[in-house]
Amino acid sequence: MILTKSKSVNAGPISGTGEGVAHSKRWYVALVRMHHEKKVAERLSKMGIDSFVPVQQQIHQWSDRRKVVDTVLLPMMVFVHVTPKERMEVLSFSTVSRYMVMRGESAPAVIPDEQMARFRFMLDYSDEAVCMNDSPLARGERVRVIKGPLSGLVGELVTVGGKSKIAVRLNMLGCACVDMPIGYVEPIKISNDDTKKL
Repeated sequence: MILTKSKSVNAGPISGTGEGVAHSKRWYVALVRMHHEKKVAERLSKMGIDSFVPVQQQIHQWSDRRKVVDTVLLPMMVFVHVTPKERMEVLSFSTVSRYMVMRGESAPAVIPDEQMARFRFMLDYSDEAVCMNDSPLARGERVRVIKGPLSGLVGELVTVGGKSKIAVRLNMLGCACVDMPIGYVEPIKISNDDTKKL
């Protein structure tokens, strides 16, 4: 017999910080010491706290050998999916300094669930290297990938350095971009309700 936990009903707004919703989990960005991202994620896992460290494999070339190395895409950052109580527990780690906050605010910034889901999908299924672009990027056409390993991903078609890329925006962090041929995407028709989410 398979037992599943009942899912809590989110009574809060779709957008916003969601701080008023009791016991609902939200994605936050915990800032950690340099080179401690994986260690913090392991400790959080042992405590039963959901976390995510974006890691990519890269080939490093030395004079005598080549090696595939796991590199952290966002140094000194660990994404945590926590309740308000768990959010305070994460700060008890000596290697965690604080949470990322929006400029001029004191409450930690929340990364919307749909942005995190798209970002994780891109990292998991992309054959190409994902790069983070923290410089301001003009809004692109909203598209859905229809071919290749990222089929189904929704993002923006942008041009960076003369190449077409699909971008997934993350609050406060910029855009995760990956090369994408224009023939692999189709435009999405946007209704008035969807323009509010962009």
